[in-house]
Amino acid sequence: MGMVKRCCGRAQQRKGEFMIRITQLKLPVGHTPEQLKKKIAKTLKCAEDTFSYEIVRQSLDARHKDDKKFVYTVDVKTAAEQKILRRVHNNNIMLTQKKEYTFPSPGEEELKYPPVIVGSGPAGIFCAWYLARAGYRPLVLERGEEAHIRQKTVENFWKNGILDPDSNVQFGEGGAGTFSDGKLNTLVKDPSGRNHEVLKRFVQAGAPSEIIYQQKPHLGTDVLVGVVETLRHEIEEMGGEFQFRSKVTDLFFENSQLKEIEINGEKRIPAQVCVLAVGHSARDSFSMFEKKGIYMEPKSFAVGVRMEHPQSMINLALYGEEENEKLGAAAYKVTHTCENGRGVYSFCMCPGGYVVNASSEPEMLAVNGMSYQARDSRNANSALIVSVTPADFPEEGPLGGVAFQRSLERAAWKAGNGKVPVQLFEDYQNHKPSTRLKDVEPCIKGDCVPGDVRSIFPKEIGDSIEEGVLAFGKKIKGFDRPDAVLSGVESRTSSPVRIVRDKDSLEANYEGIYPCGEGAGYAGGITSAAMDGIKVAEAVSKKFRNF
Repeated sequence: MGMVKRCCGRAQQRKGEFMIRITQLKLPVGHTPEQLKKKIAKTLKCAEDTFSYEIVRQSLDARHKDDKKFVYTVDVKTAAEQKILRRVHNNNIMLTQKKEYTFPSPGEEELKYPPVIVGSGPAGIFCAWYLARAGYRPLVLERGEEAHIRQKTVENFWKNGILDPDSNVQFGEGGAGTFSDGKLNTLVKDPSGRNHEVLKRFVQAGAPSEIIYQQKPHLGTDVLVGVVETLRHEIEEMGGEFQFRSKVTDLFFENSQLKEIEINGEKRIPAQVCVLAVGHSARDSFSMFEKKGIYMEPKSFAVGVRMEHPQSMINLALYGEEENEKLGAAAYKVTHTCENGRGVYSFCMCPGGYVVNASSEPEMLAVNGMSYQARDSRNANSALIVSVTPADFPEEGPLGGVAFQRSLERAAWKAGNGKVPVQLFEDYQNHKPSTRLKDVEPCIKGDCVPGDVRSIFPKEIGDSIEEGVLAFGKKIKGFDRPDAVLSGVESRTSSPVRIVRDKDSLEANYEGIYPCGEGAGYAGGITSAAMDGIKVAEAVSKKFRNF
């Protein structure tokens, strides 16, 4: 998807500049850039050499399998805009104004020390990038390793089972999203323009330009590593600093104001601003925050399994053909409301991807999904997850969700004796452990073993997953096939806590503490976390003078 390039005179737009927007431009999936330009010219009834254009959005209409089309929204720049608008009357043609993102001017309060950002996932990196560009010289503390070193550590874990609790699939430069499909779509409304900023920044750091306009943009873990390292180098060039293998172990306050930060249980540094972009798996950090009296509350999330099918089967169901070079591997999204009232839905679907052992604590096992840029493995996989609320948690208080996750992960570790447990769907239905697999061969990073995945879950959740799969089989042919493979446990769908922050200042109940991103409960996915990082950088800038 997305082979059409933004082209034809990409002139810089002035702030507030008006352009003609055309929606619902439909072309066959195999079209050329020239055909798109001809279609624009025909729609506007003008010559092809009188305008330039930019693709705003590209989506796929595959409702008619034998007549699949790309659907475009484009912005057209032309000197004859008023003339065209008077001449052409079409509900899909309108005048639009480009709104450029603007970062706020520095505030008045003195900043004695560089702002400290804890975590270098998308929230932390984007917060650091915008603060660095504005002259704040941020210090980023990351408990894990640089991305290229972390990659080797993770691959060693998958190969040999040696877990590093501080540098793994969850922790390290780039955050948990680095070892995922690298999906960049978000449902967050974005009147401020932060979403476009994030995508633009990714492109400038080496991501393909099509991600700006694709309906479901993704990077792939192999591309993400290079992108996050480029962003780090840019931050350093602008005056920022990174310290890896630097875990924040304590925070010190005076009169409800941040005074010092402890690193690795030994070193203390003075600080006025600390952005908590710790990620959704920083359980030891959540425990420390609770002890320090930082307000947190438990939040709902979802748990379940990864399910694998042949990618060719998914392609056939959605595209009407087992393979299409122009479209690549097909992706699905399914939802179902169970008779017990719980929602079951697909999450982080990875076309042509891999299930990965995503554990971060000893004798606990969690799985996730990832794809490389090419999305060319033989299987499609997705999390199939069931919504859970604090009423399901074994403990009360802000860390009840953490306790629930850990109980499931211990059960998963035992079910596979330290390896990823896998189970045929027919065995899952019949409540019996699998002893061997059939036609669907798992694509898993890390060792796996046939076993009893269903036994990991409380009855209501286990039953909900079964009901969901059977319902999805009515929507996607073959989804409920007996030899489809389930693995568990998918427990890290989102943060189990929310670190409470003020709606306006974005500070916690201690001055100088800024909860941020997915770990703090304010985002879900790479793009929304990055957007929240920018939002927190704005809040810091509005309050403090830069250096």
